[in-house]
Amino acid sequence: MARSDLADRRCRPRSGPEHRLPDADARALLAQLPDWELVEDGRALSRTFKFGNYHETLAFVNALAWIAHGEDHHPDLGVHYDRCVVRYSTHDVGGLSENDFICAAKAQALVDS
Repeated sequence: MARSDLADRRCRPRSGPEHRLPDADARALLAQLPDWELVEDGRALSRTFKFGNYHETLAFVNALAWIAHGEDHHPDLGVHYDRCVVRYSTHDVGGLSENDFICAAKAQALVDS
């Protein structure tokens, strides 16, 4: 799969409802992220990543934590033996911002490489 140009972008501080993406913009960006879905009435972005064992799952979680720290944009994670549920939403805008899609693309790039 081709890497999304979203993965090459950097997050910017976003606060306030003016930075919340309209539904049409969120759906357009979602088209660049196969296997991701809009959840919670379009207020969040989610994907379950599956792995062969706990070690692989934690390696992904640690790599994702490194990305989150560098972008200063942090997902909610559900960590299980062979999978990790990743959920992005920008609390400061009350829904989805471009940062959520940028970080989702970076998470996707981890498993695509």
